[in-house]
Amino acid sequence: MIARLATIAALALGTPAFGQTADVVNFYKGRQVFLQAGSGPGEGYDLYARLVARFIAKHIPGQPSIAVQNVPGGGSLTLANQFGNVTPRDGSVFGIFNNGMPTTPLLNPGVAKFDPRKFGFLGSPNREVQVFIAWHASPVKTINDLFTKEVIVGASAPGAATFDFPLLTNVLLGTKLKIISGYPGTAAQQLAMERGELHANPAVAWVSAKTQHGTQIAEKKLLVIGQYGFRAHPDIPQVPLFPTGETEEARQMFRLLYARQDFGRPFLTPPEVPAERLAALRAAMDATMRDPEFLAEAARQKLDIEPLRGTDLQDLTEKLFQTPLSVLDRMRSLLGTKSTK
Repeated sequence: MIARLATIAALALGTPAFGQTADVVNFYKGRQVFLQAGSGPGEGYDLYARLVARFIAKHIPGQPSIAVQNVPGGGSLTLANQFGNVTPRDGSVFGIFNNGMPTTPLLNPGVAKFDPRKFGFLGSPNREVQVFIAWHASPVKTINDLFTKEVIVGASAPGAATFDFPLLTNVLLGTKLKIISGYPGTAAQQLAMERGELHANPAVAWVSAKTQHGTQIAEKKLLVIGQYGFRAHPDIPQVPLFPTGETEEARQMFRLLYARQDFGRPFLTPPEVPAERLAALRAAMDATMRDPEFLAEAARQKLDIEPLRGTDLQDLTEKLFQTPLSVLDRMRSLLGTKSTK
C-alpha cells in the first residue's frame, strides 16, 4: 500500500516513479535505440524483434525511437561476440539472440568471445521447441528413416541447434545425418531443400515453421518428422519426440543441449549497462508482454507468447555454468570442440 501511494504521489507531482529516475528519462528522451537481431530479415527471431520494437518504446521512460538492425552470422555468434566486446554499454543497444547463445561458451569455448553471465537478460516472449522438418521429395518420411538412411541436413555453424542437435543425435542415438554447415539461416535452408541440395532442416523452432511455412506443412510439402525435448509442444502432440539416451550421462547431455529451449528467444543488453537503465528496460519488456495491443498483434501473426522474465533467464544461465566438467568435456569431445583440460 505504501509503495502504491508513493507511485500515485509521484505521478501526481509530475516526478518520475520507480524505474523512471531523471537520469533514465533524460537518457532515453529523444534518443534512437537499436534493437539488433542475430538473424536474417524475415526469420523467426527477426519477426519477434520487429514485433517487440513496435510496442516496447512506449514502456521505456523517455519513449525513445527503436530501430531494428539485422546482424546475422553463426547462429547469433557474430552478434554475441560483438555484444561481449565492442557494442556500447550505455543502454542504447539491446538485442535478440539465438537461444543456443548462452550454452555456446560451454560447448564451444574456442569460438565464443563472451560470457553470457555478464549480459543483462531482459526476458523472452516464449519458450521454444525445435522440430525436424523434411522436404516431401526427400527419402525421409518418418523419424525411423533417420536411423536407416543417410539424410543430408543444413546447418549454420557450431553452437546453433541446426548443427549441435544432429551431431549429438548421430553420436548418442545413431541417426545418419550428414551435416552441411554454412547456411546463414532458415530461409537459405528452405531454398536449398526446394532445390534438392538438402533433404531437411534438422532443428527449426516450431513457431518459425508454422508461421513461415504453415501452408507447405498443411499441403504436406514439408513433413514434421520429429521434435526435440522432454515434452511435446501442445500444437503437435502426435509428432514423436527424439529419444534422450539410455544412460544418465546421455540424459545429462541432452538436458544441457535442450536447455536452449527454455531461453526461447532471449532479449538482452551488453555487459555493464547502468543498473537503473537495465531495470527500466526489464520493466519495459515485462510491460510489453502484458500490452493488449502487443498480444493482439502477436496472435494475428501466430507468434507464441509465453513470457519469461529477465531475472529468470539470468538465473538459468548461472545454473548452466554449474554443469559438471566431466559432462562438458564429454560433450565437447563429441562436438569436436576444445576442452578446458
